[in-house]
Amino acid sequence: MAGGRTQKNKAHKTRFASKSSRNAHKVSGEKSSGKGAGKGPARRAIPTGQTVRDLRLQRNKNIRDQKRAGVLAEKRASSSSTSAPRILALVPLSSMVNVESLKVRLLTACNTAEAVGQSVEAMDTDASVFVENKDLSLSTVSVPRLKLRLTVIEAPHDDLQTCLEVVKVADIVAFVVRPALVAGEDDGFIDQAGKKSLSMLRAQGLPVTTGLLLVMLTDVPMKKRSDAKKSTSVALQAELPENSKIYSSDTIEECQQLLRHLANQRLATPLWRTQRPFVLAQQLEYEVDTLSPEVGTLHLSGYVRARALSVNQLVHVAGVGDFQLSQVDTLEDPCPIHQQQKQAIAIKGNNMLVEEENSSSVQTKGCIAVAVPNVAVQESVIVENTPDALAGEQTWPTEEELMEASNDEKTRLSKKKKKLLVPRGTSDYQAAWIVDDEFEEKGEAAEDEDEEEAMEGGVSLDEEAMEAESEDDDDDTDKEGSVISEQGNGRLGLSSRATSVWEGEIDDRKFPDEVDTPTDVPARQRFAKYRGLKSLRTSPWDPKESLPWEYARIFAFENFVRTQKNVLARAKQNDTGVQEGCMNTGLFVRLHVKNVPAAAAARLLGSYNKIPVVACGLLQHESKMSVLHFSVRKNEGYMEPIKSKDDLIFHTGFRQYHTRPIFSTDDLNMDKHKFERFLHPGRFVIASIFAPISFPPLPLLVFKEATLGDRRGAAGAATLVASGSLRSVDPDRIILKKITLSGYPHRVSKRKAVVRFMFHNPEDVRWFKPLELWTKYGRRGRIREPVGTHGSMKCIFDGVVQQRDAVCVSLFKRVYPKWPQHLLAKQYS
Repeated sequence: MAGGRTQKNKAHKTRFASKSSRNAHKVSGEKSSGKGAGKGPARRAIPTGQTVRDLRLQRNKNIRDQKRAGVLAEKRASSSSTSAPRILALVPLSSMVNVESLKVRLLTACNTAEAVGQSVEAMDTDASVFVENKDLSLSTVSVPRLKLRLTVIEAPHDDLQTCLEVVKVADIVAFVVRPALVAGEDDGFIDQAGKKSLSMLRAQGLPVTTGLLLVMLTDVPMKKRSDAKKSTSVALQAELPENSKIYSSDTIEECQQLLRHLANQRLATPLWRTQRPFVLAQQLEYEVDTLSPEVGTLHLSGYVRARALSVNQLVHVAGVGDFQLSQVDTLEDPCPIHQQQKQAIAIKGNNMLVEEENSSSVQTKGCIAVAVPNVAVQESVIVENTPDALAGEQTWPTEEELMEASNDEKTRLSKKKKKLLVPRGTSDYQAAWIVDDEFEEKGEAAEDEDEEEAMEGGVSLDEEAMEAESEDDDDDTDKEGSVISEQGNGRLGLSSRATSVWEGEIDDRKFPDEVDTPTDVPARQRFAKYRGLKSLRTSPWDPKESLPWEYARIFAFENFVRTQKNVLARAKQNDTGVQEGCMNTGLFVRLHVKNVPAAAAARLLGSYNKIPVVACGLLQHESKMSVLHFSVRKNEGYMEPIKSKDDLIFHTGFRQYHTRPIFSTDDLNMDKHKFERFLHPGRFVIASIFAPISFPPLPLLVFKEATLGDRRGAAGAATLVASGSLRSVDPDRIILKKITLSGYPHRVSKRKAVVRFMFHNPEDVRWFKPLELWTKYGRRGRIREPVGTHGSMKCIFDGVVQQRDAVCVSLFKRVYPKWPQHLLAKQYS
């Protein structure tokens, strides 16, 4: 009767807990005599003077203390004097934003002049070079009062790939905007290029983010400045991740407030970046090899980040490739928080110095310790497997093998119960794919009973027919529109090819997998590599059958999940500091990367002040080629068609490379997956490529270069077309291309029909007779016999066929990714 005043107690949280977690605090008491007595782990004895409640409270306190200690250890590792400087990336979201003036204001707030002056007096030659680069886009300063070391990087506004490379190495990303003058004005807040950058970085995965408001005094009057900041701050908060702070950066005082926030900010690094060590180049030099002038040693100096780096592991230089290390030097910190700390490090290093003290070489000056790789355990640069060209050759059989084969043949013939009826001209290999299947028809004559047998399995053609097969209908180049017209009109040729691609995507949406049977080439030759399947899900298909030559050049795992677990566990041993030749995080080191091509080094030296150069430590096996599968989705803002085997640029982790992927469906509980001709919007598909092995999780961003005459932009400009993540590494994934040949009933008599336009000669009808037919209205049937000389055929179905129905047959062929012609993507300036 109390109604709304009835007491409602709060439900206990343990209703969601497991039994083991609910019983973790229990201790031993009186012996239980229930049904489950004696089962489960042994309970603890209650100490004298304590109760069960006291033990539970003590256990909860220990858990809180462990979490607090973990948070403090993480904070000390990321913001202590021995940790690497924090990288702040300034990303403008509008062309009206002046990021250079903001960077100068931040450096002024850090008291840069005083910090640089103190450093120059005590630094050696290498350190002075480091300070002389302060006017470039990469500047590192220290703020002793806040115990903060900060590296500021500017990101370009209109270059998506360079902006992506900047954010990949950033610990904190600051999106800079200008308050809109009028409510709803997009030009002053975020323009189109800014929206593309923001969408791209969300797909990549952002670290800690913050928003900066930069007001131009000539744009906003003093009375409206506060309202403009407030409205822009609310709008920007909706675009940024949750719990992101918005700060003004117009004055030195506001920049100092921002620095206090950055000093106390807890970093949240993406998981993919915490699994591999990397070094951001703050000094770059190149030494040509005197014996081989085309290669040399790249000297890359910077702080070790994310985790410890071993001299025995391979490193990947972004945009260049994978290399070995010949030496790693531990240098004096060029920008310490306190000057006394630097002097202490230098004194400690005198006992570890391995070079001569009076050496004047730039490469040996200021070196504290040198680590040299151990040849016995150093990883080698293996990219491709070296196949044996004679591995598939068959030797002449011995007499014993011939006798055994003859006995097996006699046994097989003796056990044969009935003769298998196959089409005329079918070889033994083709007959091996034929499985009996019967369609029983009531009232049918006895002479027609032999024709009631059809095949469940597929039709596979002999080698001679395979060699006679013409080019695939979905090849990389369209025959109707070539890339460059022979008449010299390149733009006209490109426009015709683009039109054909557009028409192909529209047809693929309306009539998926349907192709026309050619009239000039027999269908048995045109579709020689295809076979029929009773069921795409249950019919068998050997993943090792008839593999292309490229599969002999790649590597495969017996158990990928177990290998990944072992590799990551082995990589964690470097963080313990016990392993020989490991550089802990926060150390300023110089990497000696050997055998770097001179042309690639020249490109890096000319652009490293604009594009960050990163040397990333690779995990075991990550330099070897295999088949990688990515789960991708088309970008909503990209409307152009994306065809399978198009030339695309993949950005995955610190790697970027050109590739030609093939798309397939992401089917669950299936060992075969259907090939997709186009990347359609609104759904996830699997993109399969040949690429170096990588271990997930890894984000993926897909770019496509604009060509001459493309309406997406100028030639060479890259546009974001898709995003996703790495799914697996599996060369045995079966991707089947499906084609559907269709015909139409000409004359119908209940379950019987004469179908035409599927084939154009009676020989093709007899060749594809074993295949099962299906109709758009759900009927199943088979081919009985050809009629006439123009490809018409008599068919019988399992039900009444309608005149308006369409008769189809499905054929399947396994497809493979294209081997990349040039794997590495170039550095974009």
